[in-house]
Amino acid sequence: MGDTGSTLTYLEGALSKATYPADEPANLDPADSRPLLTRYDLERAARTLTVESLTSRRTGGMWRWAELLPVRDWEHVVSLGEGGTPLLPQPRLGSALGVPRLHTKAEGLNPTGSFKARGMSAAVSRHMELGATSFIAPSAGNAAGALAAYGAAAGTEVTGVVPVDAPPASREEALAMGARLVLVEGLISDCGRVASTLAERLGAFDLSTFKEPYRVEGKKTMGLELAEQRAWHLPDVIVYPTGGGTGLVGMWKAFAELEALGLIGPERPRMIAAQAEGCAPIVRAHEAGERFAEPFENARTRAAGIRVPSTVGDFLVLEALRGSDGTAVAVDEGSIGEMQLLAGRLGAGYVGPESAAALAALSELRNRGAVDSDEEVVVFDCGIGQKYPPPPGLPEPPVIQPSDYDPQQLAGQIRTRGWAGS
Repeated sequence: MGDTGSTLTYLEGALSKATYPADEPANLDPADSRPLLTRYDLERAARTLTVESLTSRRTGGMWRWAELLPVRDWEHVVSLGEGGTPLLPQPRLGSALGVPRLHTKAEGLNPTGSFKARGMSAAVSRHMELGATSFIAPSAGNAAGALAAYGAAAGTEVTGVVPVDAPPASREEALAMGARLVLVEGLISDCGRVASTLAERLGAFDLSTFKEPYRVEGKKTMGLELAEQRAWHLPDVIVYPTGGGTGLVGMWKAFAELEALGLIGPERPRMIAAQAEGCAPIVRAHEAGERFAEPFENARTRAAGIRVPSTVGDFLVLEALRGSDGTAVAVDEGSIGEMQLLAGRLGAGYVGPESAAALAALSELRNRGAVDSDEEVVVFDCGIGQKYPPPPGLPEPPVIQPSDYDPQQLAGQIRTRGWAGS
């Protein structure tokens, strides 16, 4: 089908800075078992990736950024239309939170209902190009569904390893698309250990977060799009629900690449990692001034996607926070459910609990005076609420018989139940 124009040149150890060939299958850095990052010939990319060329490209979604993505031939691109999600103004919710210039990036509009579609599209495509024929990944839920979708599109076998209490919709999604699923009595960290031991026996390539270099490349397209959607001026603040942290790290990488291309200047948003109090390893490490984050014991939160007690890319997340003069915030469980309801009733849609945690973190930041009322803030809405059990506190609708009810009595019930706009 032809050359994508990718300018991928080599892989680099994120910590060791050792370099490795880009066209061989790779997991972690052999030097230190830390993540590998992709590096591009940005001087060459700048010749074709311009403001003018982007406006005329027929390819939509995230693959219009092909020069900064790792797949070399269009034949190997596995796409379901991911990327290109809108940046939505949220004036009602923003006013309620004290940040009138609030926007959300609606990642739930990706093909699998979450931002995981971006990472899996890039990773499945690139590893298929390098010869992989089967994949396995641990997941809190959404990544398993995304892997199942892209594996099905590619015609390859996939296995998801998820906690037994992962959202039922995500488990059903993966199974419906033909994935093999293993349920683990434990957390995603336990799932990761199971996946790594199964990978060789199944002949499957392990796509665990940060344990291969290409999921972060798909996620970084959120940052590329954000810059373009804002006419190449970044916002003052980005709030991101943080579990493994690939999206936050990916966007930080994207901004550096865009500056090298001459598309943006050196200014950066303050990057904010939002976590739950019941699982906040990045918050704890950031507050302690540590370079790495210790695993969080007895992790628990209903926001499954950020119930990640440890991540091999912890130092990259912390570097982005400190390099941007940002911070990390943990929110309590009650505020997550409350924010799902508030966001929905003020026009931001039915957000997942991870997105609600990010919005609740913004509220906390305003209370601390860490975000000013006149600043431009983008919160990443990473997945739709429909894929999760409902938040607590939903009202119970009345049940009537259409042939036998008192309209006056029913109208009174409707008025007193505190629905729309409350």
